This record gives sequence, C-alpha cells and structure tokens, in this order.
Amino acid sequence: MNPTITLAYGNGGEENHQLISQVFYKAFANDILASSEDAAIIYGGELAFSTDSFTVSPLFFSGGDIGKLAICGTCNDLAMMGAKPKYLTCSVIIEEGFSTYELEKIVQSMKRELEINDAIIVSGDTKVVPRGSVDKIFINTTGIGEVLQKGISSNTISQDDVIVLNRDIGCHGATIFVAREGMQINSTLKSDCDSLFPQVKALIDSGIKITAMRDATRGGVSAVLNEWSRQSNICIEVQETKIPISDEVNGICEILGFEATTLANEGTFVLAVKKEDANKAIKILQTFENCSQATIIGKVTKRHLKKVILHTNWGTSRFLEMPNGELLPRIC
Repeated sequence: MNPTITLAYGNGGEENHQLISQVFYKAFANDILASSEDAAIIYGGELAFSTDSFTVSPLFFSGGDIGKLAICGTCNDLAMMGAKPKYLTCSVIIEEGFSTYELEKIVQSMKRELEINDAIIVSGDTKVVPRGSVDKIFINTTGIGEVLQKGISSNTISQDDVIVLNRDIGCHGATIFVAREGMQINSTLKSDCDSLFPQVKALIDSGIKITAMRDATRGGVSAVLNEWSRQSNICIEVQETKIPISDEVNGICEILGFEATTLANEGTFVLAVKKEDANKAIKILQTFENCSQATIIGKVTKRHLKKVILHTNWGTSRFLEMPNGELLPRIC
C-alpha cells in the first residue's frame, strides 16, 4: 500500500480491497468479518447487520438524492443477504451554513424510502461542524434485518449456478458524473437508485434457489464478479452481448472513455442462482419497473480460478479485471 491514502482507495476496486484487507481485516479479524458479505449474519443466522456512509456530490441528482441513497444503500445490503430491513440508525454530520430547506428535502426522501422497505429509524446522532470541515452533509445509516432465507453467501458459488443481472448497468455512475460536471445532454438518463427488497422478497416467496446476491455499487458489476470469483475460488465467464447497457450510458462511456462494467449502480444487483431456477427468476424480476432487461449474463466454470473472463462482442475473450485507480469519486 501507499504511505498515504488516495481517492483510489475508496473506489470499490483493487485499492479499496487492499485497504480493507491489509488494515481493517488485519486489525479486526474474526470469522463473521472474514466472510466479506454485504451484511454480517449474526444471532445464529436470524439477523443481518450492515452499516454504510454516504458522501455523494452533488447531493441532488436525477433519480434521487443523498437521503434516498442512504436508505437504499443500507436496506439493499440487508436484502442482498435475504433479509427484510427492520430497524435503522441515522447519523448526520452537517456543515455550518447548510440549507434547512435542503435538509428537510433529504429527510423526506429518507422517509419515503423507509416506507417502501417497511423499516423505521430507531436511533440517531447529529453533529454540526465548522464550514469546510465536511462537504455540506455526510450521512451514515446502520441497519438490522430479519433473515428470510438462510444460507445466501458469495463464498458458496459453484458450477451449478448461473449469473443473473436484474437490469441495465451504469446509470448511477453516469448520472452523477453528468450532474457534477454540468454536462448539457438531451436524454432521459437518471440514477437507478432504488430499494431492492421488493424484488428479493418476490424471488424468495417464489422458492428460487438463491446462492448469492450483491448490489453492484462502487466498482460496478466488474468488482462484484471479481470478488465472487476470489471468494468462491471459481471462474466466471460473461457474455458481453448479454450485459444490458442503455444508449445513454453507452454514449457517456464512449465520450469519456469509461467502461460501463465499472460504473457504480444503486438499484442493480447480481445474482448467482441454480441453473434450474434461472428462467423463473428472470420472469419474476421482469415484472418490476426498470427490470424488463433482466437476463442471464454468464456461467461458472473452473477454466481460470479466481478470474472473470469477458467474451466480447467481437468474438474474442479477455480478463475482466478488478477496477483500479481513481474512478468516479463521491458516487455514494
């Protein structure tokens, strides 16, 4: 690691993995933490527990704001472990001079998203700091959820599974970049920021055999697939033509040289499900708004262990690497 922390260490990719494993996991080592899941499974497998901090810039963007993001982020992490979000805490650090009107808008967004998840805020903390100490407002949310389906884990993916995506990718990262840079584009591009528990509950209620789930936030789909290949000691082979990407996101990527697979998402998740349940899972997902493009994007093999292979549109293949370097800072 570098002697100093750079923005790259918060990108959700290779540097972020180094920071977590070499500093935090090393100091706080225990079996629960070592599982490296979206949420910790505690209390004999009955509860899921997760925490997250949000520092997005700008605070308000097409499709959401930092308040909606904060509730979605923590509730989605719980949902990815098959848990129903129940109780959340909310800690807020506010910069002196911040608009009360904007604060109320943010809180109302949080309230609406809590209602979607049928969850409540039960505790919190508020700090106000001098100008320049933070960038406007930082929010931390911690959540506890009731596990509805046990055994979901990114450490148990096998060749019996296929890889499914619930919708098109990259919308959040592209939206945040456009908003931050003040780019004037004529499009319907907006963040995919959304609560995922309703989709997860529908899958569980239908008896889908879910091996693993993960929302593709920082580092995007590329980071998720690489994390899974390492955790389960497998190879994941993905068909590029099967990955749904909107024309708007494709356009942003072509103009700025981004890869859609590394762009952040806030309402997009990856599933490993048993082959026999894959088509049923896709049909269920396609009943939800914005999920009409839910599809199988890949399979699990033993070809190159702990690697992700991307079969390109041109008939060639290459490794889809873990993202590295400074990607899009402040996307969540």
